[in-house]
Amino acid sequence: MPILGAHQSIAGGYYKAVEAALDCGCECVQLFTKNNNQWRAKEITDAETKRFQATIREAGLAHPLSHDSYLINLAAPEGELWNKSVAALVVELQRAEQLGIPYVVTHPGAYTTTSEKAGLKQIIRALDEAHAQTRGLKVQALLENTAGQGTGLGWRFEHLAAILDGVRDPDRLGVCIDTCHTFAAGYPLAPKKDYQATFRELDRLVGLERVRAFHLNDSKKPLGSRVDRHEHIGQGCLGLEPFRLLLNDSRFKKIPMYLETPKEADGQFRGVELDRMNLATLRGLVGKSD
Repeated sequence: MPILGAHQSIAGGYYKAVEAALDCGCECVQLFTKNNNQWRAKEITDAETKRFQATIREAGLAHPLSHDSYLINLAAPEGELWNKSVAALVVELQRAEQLGIPYVVTHPGAYTTTSEKAGLKQIIRALDEAHAQTRGLKVQALLENTAGQGTGLGWRFEHLAAILDGVRDPDRLGVCIDTCHTFAAGYPLAPKKDYQATFRELDRLVGLERVRAFHLNDSKKPLGSRVDRHEHIGQGCLGLEPFRLLLNDSRFKKIPMYLETPKEADGQFRGVELDRMNLATLRGLVGKSD
């Protein structure tokens, strides 16, 4: 069976994300370790760490995953934003390590006023600097492929390959593949021949062995739109077939997969209910091979 989970809020304490995941029927959980829209981060106490780790053990949840701040832009031109982004990534890695979370998902960033080539160079420099400041930590950053909005990098597999090939410590990096982003970037995930072609390309350029996590999201926008808008599983432009193919792909049976689908409906927060719905849809596809 695939390892399925969802992103959960840490409101009220880190352990609350684990409890919410368990309530939804998750087998893994993703969370922020701080407010994702602020630079500052309150220190994590030893008591918070112990309670989080104890709750993880008691719940029997595997593969806790952290996602870094949306403010971070490793591709930014030289200057204040780039410096703050590197410092923030270091803090994200340290916080994940403290909580015992093995991976931190990070978006490569947007080159803004420069160029694709310059942006990729900045990302490589940023990761090298972050690695230099976190030597000895076990935690790894996972580069997430993106939809390609604006000047965002990471929407082409070639971007991910260039970063992995350029950093000094590639073994300290992995990849997180988002289904919505992949589709929006122009890589088809169905029918089967197109699914296979997309993953052949990922394997050729990046290597499937580098994939440490998946984000499972349908897309509100069509193939190649380069617009990042998540939708409930089977209710968007992807439909159910890509998820059926992915969930029954034996190469990924041990790779955790996390929902990032909408948590609100009709103007109300309905996170648990909607996560349960999406997980049930996904589990209904397991075992339905060709």
